[in-house]
Amino acid sequence: MRLTLSGVAGALLVATLPAHAGAQHPSPTQAATEVPVEGIAFRVYDAKGHSRSFADILKAMDDADAVLVGETHDDQVGHGVEDQLLYRAAERFGAVGDQAVTKRPVVLSMEMFERDVQYILNEYLQGLITEDQFKSSARPWPRYDTDYRPLVEFARAHGIPVVAANAPRRYVNRVSRLGPASLDELSATAKQYLPPLPYPPASKAYAAQFNALMGEMMQAQAKPDSAVGSAAEGASQEAEQPRADPAMHSMGNALAAQALWDAAMGNAVANALDQRVNALVIHYAGSFHVEKGTGIPERVEEYRPGTRILTVVLEPTADINTWQGDEDRGLGDFVVLTKRPEEEGSPGR
Repeated sequence: MRLTLSGVAGALLVATLPAHAGAQHPSPTQAATEVPVEGIAFRVYDAKGHSRSFADILKAMDDADAVLVGETHDDQVGHGVEDQLLYRAAERFGAVGDQAVTKRPVVLSMEMFERDVQYILNEYLQGLITEDQFKSSARPWPRYDTDYRPLVEFARAHGIPVVAANAPRRYVNRVSRLGPASLDELSATAKQYLPPLPYPPASKAYAAQFNALMGEMMQAQAKPDSAVGSAAEGASQEAEQPRADPAMHSMGNALAAQALWDAAMGNAVANALDQRVNALVIHYAGSFHVEKGTGIPERVEEYRPGTRILTVVLEPTADINTWQGDEDRGLGDFVVLTKRPEEEGSPGR
């Protein structure tokens, strides 16, 4: 079981490095010189545990249509890596900088916004409303300012589209209480914020992962001193969103509700690709939605067969130099181990 750690902020691991030659400031609020240090704050591996580099991830984007990034929501180093993935991808494909011609459109897609606030997000990106109005209307996650604002502000500064990809929580809650068929009773207006109904059920592999996770969560709840694992954070989304209805933790419709999240985000990524020729969509979500090629990757392939998908899973750990074969192998095409400071007595990973 992968365990998260609490304690001092991962921002302590963010250092100031010389800027890339010709690099633009990534956003009005965060300088390009502030990056997590590779080899100190994080290390990159491939799916089998071979040492790779951040530059290898960027190079792999050349042959991808969608980059699906799985995070642990309270991983501060991971958020810094996510910022750099967007910033450097935008530079690589000409979306920012001195190049007059964009090689590829870059699109930012986010679990952290629900699909019914897309027009509000667009209004903010276009400068039609203030940030205060945006934040009061778009239901951003509680730690938006520190964790996700740099991504949105960078996109706003450089004209990069941002996709509100997630299913509205109220409809996920309805599925958790009443089952997937209950969505048929919604109005046509409500259904436009969901993937086409009926949405795909979870695959057998995904169901097995989910059931194992639920078992881990129940064991963790029985041990008050234990921390719930990073995968549990990714699946439940409780780290940065309001707490889900208790019914989400029953085995009845919990998997169907989880599958709705994945279908909504997979459908949003597929739509973003269909709307822009030769685009690169970078999507951020909890790690459980991405890891082992199930969840969102399965849904993107179903909604848009043949999509070239690259998965990057960010995994907090006490020791970025130690690859845990059974736990880390196959989590993503790239697995980024991020340094999480340990508190005294913490089990680490």
